[in-house]
Amino acid sequence: MATKIGSRTLRLDSRPGILSFAAVGSKKESEGPLAQEFDQLCPDAAFGQPTWEQAESYLQRECVDLALAKGGLSPQELDLIFAGDLLNQCIGSAYGMRGMAVPYIGLYGACSTMAESLLLAAFFVDSGAARQCLAATSSHFCSAERQFRFPLDYGGQRPPSAQWTVTGAGAAVVSSLCPPQPCVAQVCPGVILDYGIKDINNMGAAMAPAAADTLHRFFEDTGTGPEGYDAIFTGDLGQIGSELLLELLGREGIDIAFRHQDCGLLIYDREKQDVHAGGSGCGCSASVLCAHILPRLRDGRLNEVLFLSTGALMSPTSNLQGESIPSIAHLVHLSSGRKGGD
Repeated sequence: MATKIGSRTLRLDSRPGILSFAAVGSKKESEGPLAQEFDQLCPDAAFGQPTWEQAESYLQRECVDLALAKGGLSPQELDLIFAGDLLNQCIGSAYGMRGMAVPYIGLYGACSTMAESLLLAAFFVDSGAARQCLAATSSHFCSAERQFRFPLDYGGQRPPSAQWTVTGAGAAVVSSLCPPQPCVAQVCPGVILDYGIKDINNMGAAMAPAAADTLHRFFEDTGTGPEGYDAIFTGDLGQIGSELLLELLGREGIDIAFRHQDCGLLIYDREKQDVHAGGSGCGCSASVLCAHILPRLRDGRLNEVLFLSTGALMSPTSNLQGESIPSIAHLVHLSSGRKGGD
């Protein structure tokens, strides 16, 4: 059972193991520096489907099927699926998971959804309410542009602060039926913060305060600091948000520069690919987690990692009404299982 530490952090005493995982991307991702680490890359961003939304559903289901196959599992061996995406009513996930006949909990945490789904899956396994749960998240550049900005046919110009929504998905099976290697050791759910940012082309600035708050709280709760972890991965703050995160934490006397990496800066090459401030979308941190981070925990290249997905909790309606952009950041402490204690 989980043990509460401080005000917001919970230690998962059973340390639920991550049995298997998979990452799927498309053409843009195949041109980036992490291309060789994906399980599957499809050059057709439509994935053979008639609409971008159906393409995203296909993408997420393909990723889930790969994660199950890598673990030697059938859908019937899952107790719950936690999944989400960026689309209205989470149709990317709902339509992708239909037909699986597995209890399904749809989530919306914007770009924080992978950490949200992973911590909830780990909670259920740690509590004994479930033996095996699957956490999955996806995004698609074309479906996200159509919903949040302009259809591609419009030909709108993107400002330098804009980020490129990843066409990708990540899926991970959290289980009590495998050695805890890698495992979920601790989690720190975030709170909603709003610093008054209204520019939907500058999500990094909107999300950085939430990332700083959650990290600061986790360090206070656990009595640890950046030096206790091999890496601290944030979920698609991009260049602008990453710089702001370092500045905000620096004001609190916390220096994470020597440990920090951002998923939105890892997945693309900003010098060679036209992505402006970096990658974004909830498929960004999901695919980087399952393609890049978890394999390194499994083989011992990393031992203790903080995975911090950030999300901008706005909608097209709220933006058109002149609302600011509230944000959130959820933290998952992942361990290789090779060290004792936390």
